[in-house]
Amino acid sequence: MAIRPTSDTRLKLRRIIFDSDTPAGRRFDLWLLWVIVISIACVMAESVQRIDARFGLPLRIVEWTITVLFTVEYALRVWTAPRPWRYVLSFYGVLDLLAIVPTYLSVFVPGSQSLLVVRALRLTRVFRIMDMGTYVHEARLLLLALLASRHRIIVFMLAVLALVTVFGAIIYVIEPREAGFTSIPRSIYWAIVTLTTVGYGDIAPVTWLGQVFASIIMILGYAIIAIPTGIVTVELGRQARNAGQRACPDCGATGHVAVAKYCHRCGHALEVGTS
Repeated sequence: MAIRPTSDTRLKLRRIIFDSDTPAGRRFDLWLLWVIVISIACVMAESVQRIDARFGLPLRIVEWTITVLFTVEYALRVWTAPRPWRYVLSFYGVLDLLAIVPTYLSVFVPGSQSLLVVRALRLTRVFRIMDMGTYVHEARLLLLALLASRHRIIVFMLAVLALVTVFGAIIYVIEPREAGFTSIPRSIYWAIVTLTTVGYGDIAPVTWLGQVFASIIMILGYAIIAIPTGIVTVELGRQARNAGQRACPDCGATGHVAVAKYCHRCGHALEVGTS
């Protein structure tokens, strides 16, 4: 009987910490989001020299206070989670841990507290709080499209690397060393900047032949940039079609993602290969 109050307390805390569909859980998550925003603002302000010189101590006090609160929150999440290790190794579990590590690390590595901006990723909880399930579904479709087209993107990137290597070697031969093309690696850097149409201007060809060659690379860059966009767009359309057409054989519900194995409405197993 002595264990029951502890179990009841644990259950109540679990509902507050992990469930956002209750008033207490919603208030807790909104409070958490505001604390995250304040924490990020303090880290940014501390990086400004004038602000740090005047308000450095108060900012660090706020930073440590928030870190202690996040540490307590993380410990409570581990304690109340139905499967603690599953939470610890989950996406949000890793983010929650990374949100507190930099402050403690700064004791041994000065300046590492700037890594606290990783707390901004915890703001993704807003999707759960604001009931934005549709946006999460769309984000998953985009992720699936990127994963499905990864092989084509890798091939494309390897082709681009081969091109900039060739372009760098050619411009190294064409241009004099005084123009800044002192080595093939540095020339490859120029080729990457030119092909992506970034154009820093720190290195520029001075001969007419080099300028003509640079112009060709710039025009080619516009065409090359559009290729990965087209690859992902086609795959995104395919994922969206598959998601809309997959129907549950039991309840008939549609809208399942391409890799779903069970119906999101009734939990019935989906037919493999249905599209």
